[in-house]
Amino acid sequence: MLLEVRGLTKHFGGLIAVSQFNLSVDRGEIVSLIGPNGAGKSTLFNLITGILMPNGGQVLFDGRDMTGKKPHKVAELGIGRSFQLNPLFRDFTVIENVSASFHLQPRTALFDIYFNTSVYRRNEARITEQSLEILQMVGLEKEKDELARNLPHGHQKMLGVARALATKPRLLLLDEPLGGMNASEINFTLQFVKKLRDQGVTLVIVEHNMQILDLCDRVAVMSFGQKICEGLPREVRKGKDVIRSYLGGEHLA
Repeated sequence: MLLEVRGLTKHFGGLIAVSQFNLSVDRGEIVSLIGPNGAGKSTLFNLITGILMPNGGQVLFDGRDMTGKKPHKVAELGIGRSFQLNPLFRDFTVIENVSASFHLQPRTALFDIYFNTSVYRRNEARITEQSLEILQMVGLEKEKDELARNLPHGHQKMLGVARALATKPRLLLLDEPLGGMNASEINFTLQFVKKLRDQGVTLVIVEHNMQILDLCDRVAVMSFGQKICEGLPREVRKGKDVIRSYLGGEHLA
């Protein structure tokens, strides 16, 4: 297993946001995490990535216990993520946003920066080249010099994914990557997710758009902080608990 979540629990005062949650993810899998608003999906992502400290349970990545590690340490281990609301550098250009996310790579010494040495220039050229490659992957190469705040919503979502890719993750957590996108943007993003898996990236995806299920190997369903169902997409779609708590009625299944 690349990722193992064991009995993960988080409460805020008397509110239990995540309760005894278990999840395992194999290398190369796409696993979708679905459920109604407030089910605890984003909270689970925040627990895995160190933004929140759990009240109980463990998070293991590639066999290593990383429970409660700081977010930058989690990223260094190989876990990247995007957010529902993208924390972009709004007054940076698109390519500057991606380049800034290469901070986990070996840093140039202060001496090289101050004196603009050949080592510094080569490092900056490498970062620029790799940033352009990522922007091409996510379809934003033509917007590379545009300020992030001027991008339409769908492009901002993809820029958030691009920034996560700049950390060179082995596991990528995508939080509602299709949210607010139009039909053409959704189709592009679905194709992009396929390409990521082909390149060996393991993905866990929180999403309300059920089109994502067509790409997934497995689906886990959350309701009130608990996992109520897990299985193949075709099995989960037929689950009575899923229909009742998430889809809203049998006629929607």
